[in-house]
Amino acid sequence: MPNVTNNIINRRSAVLAPVFLAASMSLLSTHAFSDSTQLGQVVERKKLIVAATPNNSTVFKSDGYMHGFGYDLSKGYANQIGVDLDVRIFTSQAAALKAVKKGDVDFALTSANSVALEQIGLAPVNLSCGDKPSLYRFGLDAEVNWSFADGSDPLAQQATSFICSPTQVGINKKLAAFYDQSLLKDTYSKTQFDKAMRDRLPAYKASFKSNAEQHKVDWQLLVAMGYQESHLKANAVSPTGVRGLMMLTSATALSMGITNRTDPNQSIKGGANYIRQMQDQFDHVPEPDRTWFALAAYNMGPGAVRSVQKKLKSQGKNPNDWMEFYEYLSTNSARNSRYTQCIHYVTRIRTYLETIKLTT
Repeated sequence: MPNVTNNIINRRSAVLAPVFLAASMSLLSTHAFSDSTQLGQVVERKKLIVAATPNNSTVFKSDGYMHGFGYDLSKGYANQIGVDLDVRIFTSQAAALKAVKKGDVDFALTSANSVALEQIGLAPVNLSCGDKPSLYRFGLDAEVNWSFADGSDPLAQQATSFICSPTQVGINKKLAAFYDQSLLKDTYSKTQFDKAMRDRLPAYKASFKSNAEQHKVDWQLLVAMGYQESHLKANAVSPTGVRGLMMLTSATALSMGITNRTDPNQSIKGGANYIRQMQDQFDHVPEPDRTWFALAAYNMGPGAVRSVQKKLKSQGKNPNDWMEFYEYLSTNSARNSRYTQCIHYVTRIRTYLETIKLTT
């Protein structure tokens, strides 16, 4: 998947913030604040520069793959004030915080302790907005925050208003659920995952790589999908009749030219071909959202995905923003089991994908 490993930094369009904030913030211009304020300077340069230290609560960055709970919220704030986001990776929190003090960046995205930050003269904005249990629940670091050099500057004040608005707090919870880090924390799940990666993946790794190269997809994404589908078991069969390592339906296998779904190489080939087709159908969506939409389409069909997108558009929302789509599925999951299944499917594959990227 060339686009999960490349060009990821340009992601997520502006819809993470509440409507009433959007209306007020739309008044922002280079003249809305004096250039002496940090916010005025950010708006004038049309870029929000953020120092970040990668972890599972701030930003994931491996093999060019950038996303994460803190990253998405930073992108949402940048969108809200009408500027681009420039995330600069630092190897230590001390270095990132020093960059804030020196004025090299606008704020730092770290998991540094708030008390310690205040002691060195920085103004932290906790991204849980006081709801730390919501982050704990999904295995995220409840200390994750934005650290500003001047808490009285409109940039920091607007950031607090953004992150703690009632609508955004609800979105934050759903975002935390999407970046759930608890999935592979329990002993059983971790043991099963490690066993599959150690004992089964080596036999199929060459096939994953060759088929990924042929269809121009990320081989590690295919592995994550294969684990979600069958735990990398070539003879897997579901009660509904889908079978094989990539659990293809008979109709999908036929359309992909697959004659034997239990042949692992054919199954991987069919899965690679099909996810490529799904990605092509959403090529207008920026990465990595494009990948999440493609996975949703792989799970419940492109027609079902487009149906939800039409509903979002009719509500005045961005149909190509994954969090808007995810929120719709979550809100309406009680009356549609397919939505629940899709949420679990994409969330789990995202977790497996990042784990594979960090360990291989």
